[in-house]
Amino acid sequence: MRKISTGFAFALLGCALALTSCKTTGGSTGLLGKSTTSSSLYLNALQGGIVSRTGAELDNSQKQRALAAEYQALEVAPGGQTVTWRDDDVSGEVVAAAPYQVGNQNCRQYRHKVTVDGKAVEARGVACRNEDGTWTPLT
Repeated sequence: MRKISTGFAFALLGCALALTSCKTTGGSTGLLGKSTTSSSLYLNALQGGIVSRTGAELDNSQKQRALAAEYQALEVAPGGQTVTWRDDDVSGEVVAAAPYQVGNQNCRQYRHKVTVDGKAVEARGVACRNEDGTWTPLT
C-alpha cells in the first residue's frame, strides 16, 4: 500500500487554495469527474466528515487538515491508498475504497484513523459525490 506524504498533501492543498482565486473557463477534474473551484466549499460539504465521529478533540487547524485529507482520499486517491496528515502531536490516516455507483452518484466507503497523544481512534463511513464536485457523508 502506497502512502501520500503529508508534505505532498499540503503542497497539493496549497496549490488548490491558490488556484481558487483564479477564474477558469473550463473545470478541472478529479479522479471521479468535474470539480468545483472553491476548496472551502469542498471541506464545508463534508459536514465535519467522519473525523468528527472519532470523538478526538481537535483544534480548528487539525480539523481542517483532517477534512482536507478526507477530501483528497475521496476525490483523487486510488482505492486502498492511504492519505496521511499531521499537526503537532495529532495525526491521521484516511483510506477510501474503490468508487461504486449509486443511482447517478459515485460513492466511496472510507475510514479515518486519528491518533492523539499515541491513542488511536477510528471511524468508518460512506460519502457520495455531488454534481458540483463536493462530497456528502451518508453514514
